[in-house]
Amino acid sequence: MLEFILRRLFQGVLVVFGVTATVFVVTRLVGDPVALMLPLSSTEAQRAAFAQQIGLDQPIATQFLRFVGDIATLDFGNSLWQRRPAIEVVFERLPNTLLLIAVGLGAAVMLSIPMGAVSALRPGGLVDRLTMSVGLLGLAMPQFWLGLVAIMIFAVTLRWLPTSGMGTAAHLVLPALTLALTPLARFTMMVRASMIDELNKPYVKTARAKGLGLTRILRVHTLRNILVPFLSISGWELIATLSGYTVVVETVLAWPGLGLTAVQAIQRGDLFLMQAIVFVIAFLIVLIGIVLDILSKAVDPRMELN
Repeated sequence: MLEFILRRLFQGVLVVFGVTATVFVVTRLVGDPVALMLPLSSTEAQRAAFAQQIGLDQPIATQFLRFVGDIATLDFGNSLWQRRPAIEVVFERLPNTLLLIAVGLGAAVMLSIPMGAVSALRPGGLVDRLTMSVGLLGLAMPQFWLGLVAIMIFAVTLRWLPTSGMGTAAHLVLPALTLALTPLARFTMMVRASMIDELNKPYVKTARAKGLGLTRILRVHTLRNILVPFLSISGWELIATLSGYTVVVETVLAWPGLGLTAVQAIQRGDLFLMQAIVFVIAFLIVLIGIVLDILSKAVDPRMELN
């Protein structure tokens, strides 16, 4: 296990470095970063002075070596938009995104397991058909549309919740609800399919023949057997949420997290802030992958860690 963890950490460092280096190359070679960061009315002299100030007048190789050295100290330069260290802006907004993900995905996980299990007990029944219908709707509807519909119903029409922003617990409800619906649908359908497969296996029929109750069989045997694939799909859903869903949800509902900050950084041509955001997200995704592998091995020691 220790060898596996060390190997994955080394691979993770390479992945984070590769992603960040790719962003560096793309932002330097595609277009003129100085033109992106300065207003259109700036003169050639102003552009030259600004390029010299932030080191963009140096050769690409020199800029890259300096960039690699700065990564080690988390020095991505000052945000041109916020006028302070870019990494400071990222660390300030990151807890808001993590809170949103924790509440949204946490609710999806907690609801999907009983919904999927109950649905699997009677495939084709009324509860199963209702659950499948809700699941298909959750997968079919894009999150930006869900967010707009939620605003129209709960904020504009019913006036139960604020339309956007962050401040009280009520501000968290709409973003978390919008973020949770698609993962809830995917988790529920996965639990249902896995549970039906497990319930048809011989060990379940043997346990029933020995007189074990269905509740005990579900709790002790089947739920444990579907835990590894559930962890895997939860990990991919967490990565997808961190790297994409939050950008949509935070932008639509003006939640001041890392996704909204990324959009604002692109709109303002804030090169240094974008680099810091990409680095932190890549680091978190690699960390999530390693933690999930360790948890899967702990749940099922038979799993190969290659």
